[in-house]
Amino acid sequence: MSTSGNTSGVVYVHSSPSAVCPHVEWAISGTVGTRVGLQWTAQPMAAGQLRAECNWSGAAGTGARLAAALRVWPMIRFEVTEEASPGIDGERFCHVPGLGLWRARTSANGDIVVTEDQLRTLLACGVERDTVTHRVGELLGAAWDDALEPFRPAGDGAPVTWLHQVG
Repeated sequence: MSTSGNTSGVVYVHSSPSAVCPHVEWAISGTVGTRVGLQWTAQPMAAGQLRAECNWSGAAGTGARLAAALRVWPMIRFEVTEEASPGIDGERFCHVPGLGLWRARTSANGDIVVTEDQLRTLLACGVERDTVTHRVGELLGAAWDDALEPFRPAGDGAPVTWLHQVG
């Protein structure tokens, strides 16, 4: 992906053990090039876990770099979004322990983009309705959404940190 042009997005850390939280901040700081101090709050869906979120702005491709930096800790649940920018699709990344990382392109309005090659591959794998339904769910990240949905409401009204990439 090109790194020209500016964009923005959000990092949602839905759950992290408290001992990992400073490492998460360091990973985000190293990626956006400025010191990050997130406002951590309790995650009621996972006892002893914390959650935080931050808005970021920077070069296109920053979302992918943030997801790569965060996936080092397989025990955290997170989402990273990157808004579409001129000539570049947006992206969404979700990580869930046990499922790993899911990635999809997003359109300007935030919809998941399924490419014609993905559709051709899907149709070539079988024409049974259950197979197609299952594969469409995989393309749309249904398992990740199902796993993260109980953790998302904890962020309603939670403090948000704003970040801006330097240089």
